[in-house]
Amino acid sequence: MAAPDGTLNCEDFSMFQMMEAHLSRDKAIKSCIAQTSEVVGRLREERAKDSENLALIKQLRKEQTNLKLMQSELNVEEVVNDRSLKIFTERCRIHYTPPKVK
Repeated sequence: MAAPDGTLNCEDFSMFQMMEAHLSRDKAIKSCIAQTSEVVGRLREERAKDSENLALIKQLRKEQTNLKLMQSELNVEEVVNDRSLKIFTERCRIHYTPPKVK
């Protein structure tokens, strides 16, 4: 339901939808980065012990590529968050000012 002055809609969207979604995605991406970093670290240790194992080297490169992609995704998510907040502020600044998240 729409509030006559728009306050309820802007506050609801900010607090319960947009911010929670951003925090949820950020947490998920960081979790994936942590897990992949552990795998990369383990594979590096194994490579140090057996530097001639081509399958191991190939797997390490694959995991390093995945790690770089996830780190890139975190940067993209930051840009999306900034742009979303900017648009939200432009549209709802009269009705509601969201709290700062960081």
